[in-house]
Amino acid sequence: MTLAKKIVLLLMAAGMLLAVFLESVPASSEEMKHDMSKMAMGAQSPATVGYEKAMKKMHKDMAIKYTGNADVDFVRGMIPHHQGAIDMAKVVIANGKDPEIRKLAEGVVKAQEAEIKEMRDWLAKHPAK
Repeated sequence: MTLAKKIVLLLMAAGMLLAVFLESVPASSEEMKHDMSKMAMGAQSPATVGYEKAMKKMHKDMAIKYTGNADVDFVRGMIPHHQGAIDMAKVVIANGKDPEIRKLAEGVVKAQEAEIKEMRDWLAKHPAK
């Protein structure tokens, strides 16, 4: 599968996840009211801390200086996005309990590392002008 096809599939999957997320967001402030007494307060789990750290780094690293070259800018933004997926997968590998999800996360690490290498190799051949 070519890099372009992989990227299109990744973007389609991200769009579907966003649509599912937006469907679950309350439409009004009335729907947002809830009983806080049942929510766990205090220290966050190691997994939550790990996910938050990975997301913060990913978003920071994705804030690239644009070159005006759509291809270069896309690949430069996708590298930290893929690294974020790797970092989050490593959190679930370290903290998750479900063998199926751990196996999925291991696959994410392997696939995303290969795609990052492919994108870096492409960038080396196509420097921004």
